[in-house]
Amino acid sequence: MLQSSGPVHKAVILAAGMGTRMKKADAAAGGLAPEQSRAADAGLKAMIPFERPFLDYVLTPLADAGITQVCLVVAPRHDEIKNYYSQPGITRRIKITFAVQDPPRGTADAVLSAQAFVGQDGFLLLNSDNYYPPEAAQLLCGLTSPGVVVYPREVLLKHSNIPADRISKYAVVKVAADDRLEGMIEKPSEEQLQALPQPILISMNSWRFDARIFAACRGLALSPRGELELPDAVLRSSREFGVFYMVRRCGQAVFDLSSRSDIAPVAALLRGKPVNI
Repeated sequence: MLQSSGPVHKAVILAAGMGTRMKKADAAAGGLAPEQSRAADAGLKAMIPFERPFLDYVLTPLADAGITQVCLVVAPRHDEIKNYYSQPGITRRIKITFAVQDPPRGTADAVLSAQAFVGQDGFLLLNSDNYYPPEAAQLLCGLTSPGVVVYPREVLLKHSNIPADRISKYAVVKVAADDRLEGMIEKPSEEQLQALPQPILISMNSWRFDARIFAACRGLALSPRGELELPDAVLRSSREFGVFYMVRRCGQAVFDLSSRSDIAPVAALLRGKPVNI
């Protein structure tokens, strides 16, 4: 039986990416600490150290919002992530488990990797290389049915570290009058953006799902870039399985840790922030 309603206590965090952009040399990055350079060379975005590994800061707002169980979807080579979070005393409020995505075939495939962890429960889904504001975790945990938290494009442009050309590639969310998800536009053109009502709302892959998403992820056609895409599964679940997604707007910015030049602004954001996982 699906547990769509009521509090959600599980989260799935996607951490199986290859870190291709992070591995590249970046003249704009400035001087990195040796341990940051080593993590960047390995493409381990989630483990780039500030005062603590980046992922510790991602997990803390989840714990504050009531999440007690987290599944990290990792690649087979990600022993450093597994070794770190398997150490006694690293976490007190959250129990960490792992799911291995092998081979990596896109975000919908990564979600399927966590099905055994989720079971029939509701769960949150987030990226491991984004620092979501605490408000977003509260909004997601406040949903009692599937939904998404979106971010005004202007807020991201003005207050995040994400350059405009990167933001232009993010999915735009179309919202119905009753705050239900109406559609998504992947990599919208300038003409499509101009036709949308203001504010333009961006998906940063922060979702509240139930187990119906797994049926939607199975049997997807490969996207033009050869992957199984989560937005395709979301739209399929609405169309074929009658899942309604509520939209909640977050007025704060998300910070992105995709390239070496992101490390300095993220370090400034995280300075002094407590970690309590």
